[in-house]
Amino acid sequence: MFTGLIEEVGSVLWIRASDRGTQLQIAAPRIAKEIRTGDSVAVNGCCLTVSAHRGEQLTFDLLEETLDRTNLKTLRRESPVNLERALAADGRIGGHFVQGHIDCAARILAFEESGADHRLEVELPAEFAHYVAYKGSIAINGISFTVAEVLPKSFAVWLIPTTKRYTNLERAQLGDPVNLEFDLLAKYVERMLPRQVPQE
Repeated sequence: MFTGLIEEVGSVLWIRASDRGTQLQIAAPRIAKEIRTGDSVAVNGCCLTVSAHRGEQLTFDLLEETLDRTNLKTLRRESPVNLERALAADGRIGGHFVQGHIDCAARILAFEESGADHRLEVELPAEFAHYVAYKGSIAINGISFTVAEVLPKSFAVWLIPTTKRYTNLERAQLGDPVNLEFDLLAKYVERMLPRQVPQE
């Protein structure tokens, strides 16, 4: 479990496909010293297990499902990635409950400056639209946001300067894919509600 508060922007050292699968190695000088092999780390919001740890370098194994569903397949050497360690039992929840289970990757449609702040608009696939509510929570590349606008085929959030400066959205451009995780509470509510039987 995570909270959507980014601890460090790491840098991709390499991503490689081999007979053993795909592996990703990231330089994380700030958080690596407190991480052990087997720990969970959210990388752009995607929960990954550290398979090897050496100095400032963290290595992860990537499933095909992970590559298919997330923007990790677009990473290249020196790509910036948002990193967050798993929430400790006595930790503070500064954002919202984030599982690290990415629902989809979607494109940035607008990234507009307004004074010191920025408005970020992201496409919203129709199959997930019912999870998004005005003033509800959403994770974008692992960052906890409050939904500011719900549009017919997209949604928007606002970034304060600190969020932009200390996450990989600092380098985001139009058309870039970002990982989306929709609110866990909305998913449970949907699951608990009785399914409507279509009338003939």
